[in-house]
Amino acid sequence: MMETTGTSLWDAAVAFEYWPEIGSATLDTLIMTGASLLFTILLGLPLGIVLFLTGPGHRSPRPRIARTQAIAYGVLSFAVNVLRSAPFLILLILLIPVTRWLVGTTLGVEGSIPPLVIGIAPFFARLVENLLREVDRGVLEACRAMGATTRQTVLWALLPESLPGLLGAVTVTAIALIGYSAMSGVIGGGGLGDLAVRYGYQRFNTAVMLVTVAVLVVLVQLVQLLGDRLVRQLSHR
Repeated sequence: MMETTGTSLWDAAVAFEYWPEIGSATLDTLIMTGASLLFTILLGLPLGIVLFLTGPGHRSPRPRIARTQAIAYGVLSFAVNVLRSAPFLILLILLIPVTRWLVGTTLGVEGSIPPLVIGIAPFFARLVENLLREVDRGVLEACRAMGATTRQTVLWALLPESLPGLLGAVTVTAIALIGYSAMSGVIGGGGLGDLAVRYGYQRFNTAVMLVTVAVLVVLVQLVQLLGDRLVRQLSHR
């Protein structure tokens, strides 16, 4: 009975006619995730550093500068919290005019990248801020004692000390982007989510829906394994 069941499953897999579409959609998802992750790091990392440097406990002793830093932190923190609290599907719809202005379309891979970056960059920035807060304050005091500038302190002390944690944050962000990219399929964003909506939901094709979910699960597991391995290697150095 088990052998017969295994043969039936193999035959069903071989006879599955949507493998080309699954492969193309998987490639689109990887492109969306990779490009969005790159732009998220480029935007979220500096934003997280600014949040850390202007946050409580790291402000200038000069009252005027400290007041400016407090205002900057309040504005940035509020904007980050607003974008983080907005449901991504609603954010996708609200950003349609912005996306069309930036890339000329709201469909496909190109149309998905701007809302993905805008939706996930604040999340990554907050992770960066929290990681930098965990750096030993003695390291910062040593940098100040040696006369290091803020830029030198960030590049020579803060980022190297928090590198394993930053890689972990990148891993978490990449996994979140995979899920967000699937949600973008609701408005024709391309990738596995779009395939699941068009073929699985609209055409009532349960097999396509199950396969797309399985591929997404595999992608998440691979990203998590790779991220964990890199974090372990850096932690042992």
